[in-house]
Amino acid sequence: MKDIVVIGAGKIGSTIARMLAHSGDYRVCVADRAEQLQQVEKHDAVSTAVVDIADIKALVALLSGKFAVLSAAPFHLTVAIAEAAAEAKIHYLDLTEDVESTRQVKAIAAEADTAFIPQCGLAPGFISIVANDLSRHFDTLESVRMRVGALPQYPSNALNYNLTWSTDGVINEYIEPCEAIVEGSLIEVPAMEEREEFSLDGVTYEAFNTSGGLGTLCETLKGKVRTLNYKTIRYPGHAAIFKALLNDLGLRHRREVLKDILENALPTTTQDVVVIFVTVSGFREGRLVQETYANKVYSGVVAGRMQSGIQITTAGSICAVLDMLAQGKIPTKGFVRQEDIALDAFLANRFGHYYAQKHETERAAS
Repeated sequence: MKDIVVIGAGKIGSTIARMLAHSGDYRVCVADRAEQLQQVEKHDAVSTAVVDIADIKALVALLSGKFAVLSAAPFHLTVAIAEAAAEAKIHYLDLTEDVESTRQVKAIAAEADTAFIPQCGLAPGFISIVANDLSRHFDTLESVRMRVGALPQYPSNALNYNLTWSTDGVINEYIEPCEAIVEGSLIEVPAMEEREEFSLDGVTYEAFNTSGGLGTLCETLKGKVRTLNYKTIRYPGHAAIFKALLNDLGLRHRREVLKDILENALPTTTQDVVVIFVTVSGFREGRLVQETYANKVYSGVVAGRMQSGIQITTAGSICAVLDMLAQGKIPTKGFVRQEDIALDAFLANRFGHYYAQKHETERAAS
């Protein structure tokens, strides 16, 4: 059994601990503030530790001798945890969508003897694995369009939205600049702009620019594709209201106020659906062709407990990457990009298999 530290005892961190513990191959220590640790499930393979991320010495002491640390903490704590992992000489994985934090993790990884694998969630994370796999099917690329959303199955408010994951993360991706490739050039575009609509399985959705979902794919495909972008999926009407909150009411400059409003006005739900929609076009044998990956992952029972779709996909993704790292199926040193991971190997993993049903159906039909 390998010893793992999970930083963050929130919805995703607790789900990660549960998945790993129930696998029988990992001992997990969940670290957070004392009040947060109360929601961690009791299990023989799970322990808890109170930790102050600002106390680097204490954090390094907690990490020393472990196989890996998985950060499910807010994005602004990413760099401190990565630095502690480097000092403790253990593997590091995180779920951050924050672009600047990932750049700093990459710099830390350059001097490390262990693997540093940021952005191991859904988007960034799995979405990059899918997009890169589709891109390999073409001689030359024209466009890569990535769309992801975690949505309530039964929307009941004007925003058509429920809180399904980190409020800090939602606010950050709605405000920070977004990377994209436009006409072959890597540029930044504003969040919540370039709204579009599309339908999938008879349901109409909107999608708009959000920050961080591309991960490192912009750098990987720079010079190889004309158009590359990432947009978050919501039900129609969401973007207009949220833009009014951010711009007309000025809440983009008062994030804590916005967070308080959202967390006290929008209920959480486990009855959600994660929509994954990736379209790649390019030339193959002289002809312009297109391939699409479309999938929906619903809430369900995992390790004996009902989990939301976003919990299943996010926790399942980082657990799959950890599992592949432990098995030596991905690089064990330096900075590891999500697109370095093969889609088929990911889906074959016991944790990655939560994504696999739709993919296997499409492969069988082709």
